[in-house]
Amino acid sequence: MERSSVDMLPFETRFDLPGWELYGALLDTAGSGDEPDGAALAAVRAGVVEGARASRSLKTLAASPTVAALRRLFRAAGCDPTRYRPSSEALLRRVLKGDDLPVISPLVDINNALSLELAVPCCVMAQDTVHPPLVLRAGEPDEAYESLRGPFKLAGKPLLVDQLGPCDSPITGNTRVKVDGSTRRAWLLAYLPEGVVTAQEADDVLRRLLHRAPVARIEHAGRAASAA
Repeated sequence: MERSSVDMLPFETRFDLPGWELYGALLDTAGSGDEPDGAALAAVRAGVVEGARASRSLKTLAASPTVAALRRLFRAAGCDPTRYRPSSEALLRRVLKGDDLPVISPLVDINNALSLELAVPCCVMAQDTVHPPLVLRAGEPDEAYESLRGPFKLAGKPLLVDQLGPCDSPITGNTRVKVDGSTRRAWLLAYLPEGVVTAQEADDVLRRLLHRAPVARIEHAGRAASAA
């Protein structure tokens, strides 16, 4: 499997919250060849679950460098990470309590596998629903959106915003940008704590997952950082 260097994202991204880095990959399902192999995806899901359980435990999870770094970033934004957990920590906790990764759709399953493998929040958004430039900032009073788990108030929470308004949070996603069965191109974004998980690591892991379950090809991969 060929390793690819990570360039910059092809659109402007501003960080009002320091300490974050974004990794992004534009995924094209039309370029993946045949219909997704259900067995391969199942093997990927099972593999990342097995790896998480072998390397982590509920008792020590909060002390993990990645989990601890994300909690610090949440607090800096004004969000209590024990009340509103990073989506990656919530996913890890469910897996460590015995749950398996849910079967949702090929793009979402790969997204969740990457999140579990890196222990960072990840989202996948249909390309035509996202309107850069993007801003990563704290949510303002009275901001809210219809999240994947219902109405969600955004004040004081880390938040990604495009030209149309809030589009995602590393807590729970926005229904406005969600992928469905008709989605052919989508942006997968990983929220990385700077100096803890690199964009190159995210790229390497995503390419490895897609090599095992080729549900899409990476058309472009890039990064943006608050220090850039």
